[in-house]
Amino acid sequence: MLDDTDRRILRHYQHAPALGAADLAERAGVTPATCARRLERMLQEGVIRANRAVIDWRALGYEVEVSLRITLDKTQARAFDEFIEAARNVPEVIEIQTFLGRVDLRLSVIARDMAHYQQLYRSAILTLPHIADIEALMHVARIKSDEVLPL
Repeated sequence: MLDDTDRRILRHYQHAPALGAADLAERAGVTPATCARRLERMLQEGVIRANRAVIDWRALGYEVEVSLRITLDKTQARAFDEFIEAARNVPEVIEIQTFLGRVDLRLSVIARDMAHYQQLYRSAILTLPHIADIEALMHVARIKSDEVLPL
């Protein structure tokens, strides 16, 4: 269980993960040793899952992002497992989420342009196993994308 000190460290860490231990400790109001010890514990306990780079796909030439809502043919016992295994092998699929409800999965797909997306859709997406229904939602703008606790 996290206490107030852990939460304070975590909030500051989320907003500035590149800070050195001394600067992070100062912002959180603890000693550098306490800060380092608590961060290590949160890593070991899985509270902090990873430090990662967030990629701007447009800067790399991927101008098109599409969310695909997928409904599977659930009469097949291994439909989810086989679909997910195949979707993981499509490099342009950057995220796979599963749901309970009318929609079973959501794929985030990136493409260089509409021609590239059309080629991907026909050759890599529609060939994925057990698709019963698919709906494409074209991303227009990302207004907010945060996984941080508010300060």
